[in-house]
Amino acid sequence: MANDARFVRADRQQTRWDFIDLEGLLPSDHRARIVVAFVGQLDLSRLYEAIKAREGEPGRPPPDPAVPPPDPAVPPPDPAVLMALWLYATIEGVGSARQLERLAQSEVAYRWIAGGVPLNYHGLADFRVAHLEALDRLLTESVTALIEAGVISLSEIAVDGTKVRANAGRGSFKTSDKLSRIEAAVERRLGELKAEVANDPEASSRRKRAAQERAAREVKERAQRARAAVEKIRAEKEKRARRHKADEARKKSEPSASLSDPEARNMRFADGAVRPGYNVQIAGTPTEGVIVSVEVTDRRNDAGLAGPMVDDIEQRYGVAPTDLLVDTNYATADDIAALAARDGHPVAVYAPQPAERNDVKPETLARRARQRAKEPDSVRAWRDRMDSSAGQQVYRRRKLIERINAHLKNRGFGILPVRGLIKAKAVALWHALANNLMVAHRLAAA
Repeated sequence: MANDARFVRADRQQTRWDFIDLEGLLPSDHRARIVVAFVGQLDLSRLYEAIKAREGEPGRPPPDPAVPPPDPAVPPPDPAVLMALWLYATIEGVGSARQLERLAQSEVAYRWIAGGVPLNYHGLADFRVAHLEALDRLLTESVTALIEAGVISLSEIAVDGTKVRANAGRGSFKTSDKLSRIEAAVERRLGELKAEVANDPEASSRRKRAAQERAAREVKERAQRARAAVEKIRAEKEKRARRHKADEARKKSEPSASLSDPEARNMRFADGAVRPGYNVQIAGTPTEGVIVSVEVTDRRNDAGLAGPMVDDIEQRYGVAPTDLLVDTNYATADDIAALAARDGHPVAVYAPQPAERNDVKPETLARRARQRAKEPDSVRAWRDRMDSSAGQQVYRRRKLIERINAHLKNRGFGILPVRGLIKAKAVALWHALANNLMVAHRLAAA
């Protein structure tokens, strides 16, 4: 309930909403009540410990003079309130901290969850991305509860990748030379600001000057991270050139990285357009639609990611899936062999065989036959499995996981409101928790 001690501090100040019966305005079967009940069942002790440990943590940066300090008379919001607000906002497709702050002041459901606790978008935005480990643990614990209740099983897992647009424009991508010029300009600007202070300490207000210096430092730091990203991309390009010399020779563009989000990469999306983005890998139970693992990478393709995903599932739940359903080229022949040879828990891969041309020279067909003859038994078993009607029937269930991606995109996961791999994964975990909450409610009702 909204007046639970976990959700409303007893020492909070009265607001004008205290004179409105929010309890009576919210229907008994409203989604907000489902979210609050779910959060009330979670073990948030580690989240509270993490927040307490961050307070006064050695090595934390000093308060920013450009940002007004919080009012000591206003108590901080309970993490359970913030957890419920972000889960409900994610379900409703709200991804902006500013918008969430406004909704918590104007919409009945959000006000009911907040319980009159003062909020600001800075705190909301920080909370969303500050507790990655806690969110990851909550995903594991909530899925484990569904497994123990017999609601889902990990015997059959489907994996699908989806591209998500980064919070960066194509114009933000700069080459190494351009980044060098930006860094030099920032250095000159920082020198000018220091000279202003030395020549006339009252030339500008302390807060304005601090804001200017902070902005310049942030640009410099982003430029340095972008430069490191460019060097990483160049090294990857050189590595690919050793294996695919002709293909890489046709790519004449100079490596570049985004100044807005140095970890984002230009990727080809499902509509054929190339945009800055991230590759989000989602593993779930295809029939029920429960997400059991999520990972965010800067990889442009999914090849070779099957093994790490199975390892993550086993690390979370102590058991690997029996059957893994993936798309074409997601698992290479080496992946299929390695997964089948896992100690104690072999994994059978269900993935279509890559298309092969038959209108080729006899020498090509002969070389292909020789290569097939050298394949391990597990790869041959995979080919036989996918040639059978039973194998095809199992693989058809992989398409069900595409519903999860559709639901996530409908809730605003198509464009990230944050920047960086770590923050992107935090947002992905919020969506995974929100998805599983609604799936669990649907299964319980059924």
